[in-house]
Formats: sequence, C-alpha cells, structure tokens
Amino acid sequence: MGTKSDVGASQQGLTWDHTDCAGTVGCPARCPRFVDKEGTPICITPGGEEEADALVDFYDEYPSRDRSMSLPPLTRPQIESWVDRIIDRGKSILAYHDGELVGHVAYLPADKDEPELIVFVASEYQNRGLGTELCRQAMAHAAEDDHTALTLHVDVDNQRALAVYQSLGFVEVDRKDKRIEMRLALDDETVDEVQAPPAARL
Repeated sequence: MGTKSDVGASQQGLTWDHTDCAGTVGCPARCPRFVDKEGTPICITPGGEEEADALVDFYDEYPSRDRSMSLPPLTRPQIESWVDRIIDRGKSILAYHDGELVGHVAYLPADKDEPELIVFVASEYQNRGLGTELCRQAMAHAAEDDHTALTLHVDVDNQRALAVYQSLGFVEVDRKDKRIEMRLALDDETVDEVQAPPAARL
C-alpha cells in the first residue's frame, strides 16, 4: 500500500493514484496515501518521540475556536506536557502535506484494551475528509495492536464531529452534562473494512 518513497513523494506535494493498489504482505495496517476532497495528497504515518517538536508547534498554533473540551491546552508548557503524555502512553498517527503537519490522531493508554481516541485537524484542512481518514487509520492500527474497541468523548454541541463518529460506527454509551462518551467495537467486519487495500474499498 505504501513505501518510504511514497511518504517522501507526498510530503513534497507530488500526487499518486493508488485506487488500483491491492496491497502487499509488507503493507501497514492502512494505506498511508490519502487524497482529500480537494485532491490534495496527504501522507499519514505513525510517529513517536521524533515528532514531539512538530506536534508541540502544531498545537501551539491551533486556533482557540477549534478547541474541544479544553483540548489542546492553551499554553506552550501545558502543550509540551500533554504531548509528552500522548507519546509516552499512546500511539500517534500524523498527517503531512508538503512536509507540514496538518493532522494528528492518537489513542491512549496503549496498554488498555479500549483506549481513548483523540483527533485534531488543521483549520484549513477541515471538512475535506482528513479527520474521517485519520479515525480510520487509528481504527486499523488499534486492531493491529490487538485492541478490542476504541472510545472517545465529544461535546454534545459538536454536531459535525458527532456525525463523523456515528458514520464510522461509534455508538453513544454514556452522557454526562454536555459530554458524550462513545465506543466503537473493533469487530471483524469493521477491521476488514478499514484494513482493506484501496482497490478493495472502491
């Protein structure tokens, strides 16, 4: 589904058509090549400590209007501490366009059977399908890591996010004040769909 050369190509702004790709034995859990609704090629890849500085910069510039349930934190020191916890305790998957970090999804704690999902997309890349793809990436990787489900929390007023999560199969399991807890079981059908190579998803 993808190689290191694909990663470099997409980060340089080149494009590709992977719709006929049937995958290989060495492919990751989900193809890292993604083209958004505006035709922008985006590379999605797991990341770790080496991406910490880029993540801190990403969240330090994140608009306050796009924050949800007090995340990301407001100050740079708080962001640095938060990012360190995410990297230390969870698994991160990052989206790049032209070498710029434009999206981040993570689930944590990584040692929990049903870790919690968080996802953030740069303002100019929102409403283009990237957030949905990042969630699918997390689903595919979480299943590969032997997690049985993913959970998340969303503000009841965030109708756009609610619609995305529901379309992915998340269901409401609890509601407290204005916060909804949702859960997605990583059953065989769901895993087969998100881990299928591009040609099989058409």
